[in-house]
Amino acid sequence: MVLFDGVQILDVTGPLEVYAAANEFGGNYRITTASVDGKPVTATAGVCVVPDLTLADVDFPVDTLMIPGKPDWWTAVSDTPLIDCIRHLAGRSRTVAAVCAGTFPLAATGLLDGCRAATHWRLAADLAARYPGVDVDSDAIFVRDGRFITSAGITAGIDLALSLVESDLGADTARAAAKQLVVFMARPGGQSQFSVRQSAKYGTDSVLRQILDSVTADPRGDHSLAAMAARAGVSERHLTRLFRAETGMTAAQYVERIRLEAAQVLLESGSDPLDNVARRSGFGSVETLRRSFHRVLGVTPGAYRDRFRTTRYPDTGPEGDSR
Repeated sequence: MVLFDGVQILDVTGPLEVYAAANEFGGNYRITTASVDGKPVTATAGVCVVPDLTLADVDFPVDTLMIPGKPDWWTAVSDTPLIDCIRHLAGRSRTVAAVCAGTFPLAATGLLDGCRAATHWRLAADLAARYPGVDVDSDAIFVRDGRFITSAGITAGIDLALSLVESDLGADTARAAAKQLVVFMARPGGQSQFSVRQSAKYGTDSVLRQILDSVTADPRGDHSLAAMAARAGVSERHLTRLFRAETGMTAAQYVERIRLEAAQVLLESGSDPLDNVARRSGFGSVETLRRSFHRVLGVTPGAYRDRFRTTRYPDTGPEGDSR
């Protein structure tokens, strides 16, 4: 694990905890941290991290080189000694992994040119603009392209590390590590899956907030436009305008997204038959549930549930790159 001042602390500790957990279930990982000069670094939240050695002293075989990120990525890519050390060690490593904004210093080495890569969705445009030779995937939780594997923001480093553990030791060990850490084996979907209730652009309108809360509290309820307008005491036309202005969606789209999230939770946490999932989430029928999953997430409900049984994302091409 490469360390440098300003590093995102969870980029470091998340993956390392995965490896430590895997060691409790038969793994034999040797975890080493190193900085350019071997001196302690100050991470986010003011946490001081003491490396084991300098990057130049890493004279043993490296299975996986992991590069975390820092919020001000532009200072990392301007650190010539850091980039030189990463380039040198990457050439000696079987696998090179970057977490979140760690994709930037890795890209600065030139090693990602011609490769697909991921980073935090907020930084994807910056990565593509700064390094046009990199094929940036702004939605993937993580991307593996040859010996390079890069992940989305912060906690996605845990997903990345679990995938590497599964490749090394098998799905059972990765699953045991995930359970130990109380995290999912893998997050289905991409970075576009963020909660609609949290990401909706609603402002201060109390009438709409009450409607949004009522839909979230009971996805199975009657949330037709007419029913919601009656509950809010406004016209359907006015409620339609509120939804458009405050959430950027129609009322029907918002209700569908809330029901979709409810179905996702049911599929992630249990083994209910699809008809039960459809009923409990408010879709009513399995066919309606399937259509919504396909339209919004691009997968079937069954495929969505299956993705929690392994860290492996579906193959996306003949070379077997996974997302």
